Amino acid sequence: MTDSEFEAALQAAVADEVRRELASGIGPHERHRHLMERARLFVAAYLWPRSAHAGEGALIDAAAESVGAVHALQGPSGLFVGGDNVDSPPDSAFTVNDLCDALHLIAQAPADERVALAALEAELTAIADAAEPALLVGGVHTPNHRWEISAALARLHRRRPSRALRDRAEQWLAEGVDITPDGVYSERSANYAAYVSNPSLTVIADVFDRTDARQAVIRNLESTLGLIHPDDSVETVHSRRQDQLTRFPLAPYLAAYRRYAIDLGRGDFAWAARRALGGGIPHASAVLTELLVAPRIGQELPDAAPPAPQRAWEQSGLVVDDTARRRLVVFGGSDYPRFRRVRSGLSANPTFLRMFAGDVVLDSVRLSRDFFGLGPFRADRFTTRPDALGYELAETVCAHYYQPLDADRRSPSGQYALTDDGRFYGSMSFGDRTTDDVSLQTVIDVEPTADGAVVSIAVDGPDSAWALELAFGDGGVFEGVAENGAGTRLLESGAGRYRVGDTAIAFDAGDGYRACGAGRYEPGEDYAFLGASDAAAGCRVYLTARAPGRLVLRLRAEGVAE
Repeated sequence: MTDSEFEAALQAAVADEVRRELASGIGPHERHRHLMERARLFVAAYLWPRSAHAGEGALIDAAAESVGAVHALQGPSGLFVGGDNVDSPPDSAFTVNDLCDALHLIAQAPADERVALAALEAELTAIADAAEPALLVGGVHTPNHRWEISAALARLHRRRPSRALRDRAEQWLAEGVDITPDGVYSERSANYAAYVSNPSLTVIADVFDRTDARQAVIRNLESTLGLIHPDDSVETVHSRRQDQLTRFPLAPYLAAYRRYAIDLGRGDFAWAARRALGGGIPHASAVLTELLVAPRIGQELPDAAPPAPQRAWEQSGLVVDDTARRRLVVFGGSDYPRFRRVRSGLSANPTFLRMFAGDVVLDSVRLSRDFFGLGPFRADRFTTRPDALGYELAETVCAHYYQPLDADRRSPSGQYALTDDGRFYGSMSFGDRTTDDVSLQTVIDVEPTADGAVVSIAVDGPDSAWALELAFGDGGVFEGVAENGAGTRLLESGAGRYRVGDTAIAFDAGDGYRACGAGRYEPGEDYAFLGASDAAAGCRVYLTARAPGRLVLRLRAEGVAE
């Protein structure tokens, strides 16, 4: 039986995407990836009998225009020109994957429709033939690129089987799929799992019958179930890629959850697929292509069943704690304490706590401090308390004052090695000097309660200012706080709350709390010397204190039914 709700949603999304692409046309600086995705959309919409544009010749013309533009961007090496990654096999692989899917759809088409698509098929074939040698030898940049390029090799093999294509894909696969025991890929990214790793490993499994690739996808989908929030976003605070500072929707997981729910008869995956469909279909061309290649994903889903909760993702330093009235996310798995730098590929988000309560989202809790430009708190130790009723996050940071060089280390010319202090570089041969160290130790204890959490903070070290930042999602109003400039608020004493409709999150620092500063976020020298920041978005309120000092904050959901 066909899932009529899914089909109707896909029909509407495809029609909207086709109208939008036809209206916008091809701009003067289009990227090859968008051009090929556009062509695949038109081919799929033309061939799908349920499409509002099925059989329209205008779609063939538009697809041919896009494919011609792609062909014009193919360089002598067979790779495509464009973007900041020059002569890029993995970037080209994204385009080849879409191209090969378009070819596959044409090859499966009825004879009369295939005749109408013959010229387009010939040009797509010429592009694929020219790209294949480069993908057989090309390298990659990132972990997920291995699976994207292997998926392109698999699709090229599907259209014309080749021992060389299989061998090259298996060379990448021999490195092992980079999935941790807790079901998270090494980049910890919902974005790259949904758009790259899972779909790539799925086609690799289909073409090369690789059980390991299929099991990795299933394990990631299982793990992701526990990261789906009440607002149908997927947790990203632990990510090592660009999505660590953004919210990522569940919707892009739609096709994967549908396929494996149907293949495996899993009610928990069906539950996730229904939730994903509620967010719309943001990339209808990809979902339609999946449907045309594997029509079973359009069947009715098994009966939905809420997933069994997964509480901890140990390799990511992440905990999700649920009750009927609230959801807490506690994060202590930043890469920053180990590498002392901010880079793509490293987890550096300083958010250590989130809370969901009805319509209210406390999106980020961070601790900022004025201490040698060393940036906000990022735990270097994260443990479950011995009583198993809470979590301890701790960090020690240290700055140095340097003593004169020993006589045998001095340079008559006054020239010394340009070296890294950990905060900045200087021509002072820092490693050859003894130091006077100034340290700051922070310990944060998070104790979940039925309706919130008790957050106990101890900061020990020299007299210095620090601030606790609470950043809420938009759409609500503060109560009990003062204006603080630049659109932020300050809790001057006692308690406040943030309300959305009939629900609120109250924050109470106790009768003894008094603000002792204006309150602001300090991103640290990694950002500040560039004039940049990783400041949280949203409606922010600050609680301020000084080291050495203590603060106990009680968070409580109000107006949320059991």
